[in-house]
Amino acid sequence: MNRTAVLLAGVLLTVASSFVGLVVIPDWQLDPLAPVQAPDGTMQPQKPTGSVAEGRAIYSELGCIYCHSQQVRPREFGADQARGWGDRQTHPVDHIYDAPPLLGTMRTGPDLANIGARQPSRSWHHLHLFDPETTSPGSIMPPYRFLYDPVSRDGAGPPETALDLPGEFDDPDYWWVPTDRAEALVDYLLSLDHSYPIDDEL
Repeated sequence: MNRTAVLLAGVLLTVASSFVGLVVIPDWQLDPLAPVQAPDGTMQPQKPTGSVAEGRAIYSELGCIYCHSQQVRPREFGADQARGWGDRQTHPVDHIYDAPPLLGTMRTGPDLANIGARQPSRSWHHLHLFDPETTSPGSIMPPYRFLYDPVSRDGAGPPETALDLPGEFDDPDYWWVPTDRAEALVDYLLSLDHSYPIDDEL
C-alpha cells in the first residue's frame, strides 16, 4: 500500500513538473512580449485581420507548412541569412499574434518568414501560385490553378485582374482571374515581413 502511494505521488509529481516546465514557465516568459516600433514608426508585427487572416487560414488549409518554414535560423546554425531569407534570426516577438505559429515541418521549398519583403510583387505571387514554373523554372511545387477562374476570351480584352502569363504558359482560350481565395492568400504572403529590427535583449 505504501508503495502504491509513493508511485502515485511520483506520477503526479512528474506530470506536475512537466506541466510547469513545458507550459507555465514558457507562458510566463513569453507573456511580456509586445510589438516593437519599426523604423517607419509602425508597430510590428501586425495582427492578421480581414483578408490577411483569411489568407493565413488558406495557407494552413493547403498544407503550405509541409514544404515551407517560417523561422530564420541564427547565422551559426545554418545558411538561412546567407540565402537572403532574412537579415536576422526569428524572434518570439515575430509570432505573438500567430495562433498557432506556422513554423513549418520541413524545407522542401525556401523559408517564407520574409517573403513579403523579398518579393513584394503581387503579380509575381499570383503567377507563382498559378504555376510555379512561370517564375521559378524547375520548381517542384505543384500548381494551384484551382485558385483561379478561367474567363473565355471570345475576342474580348482581358479582365482587369487577369494574369499576364508568359509565353508558353499563356492560354489562347481563357484569361485566368484570381478568386477571392487567391487574393487572400497573396495578401497573407505579402504580410510576411519580419525585417524590422529586434532588440536582442527582448
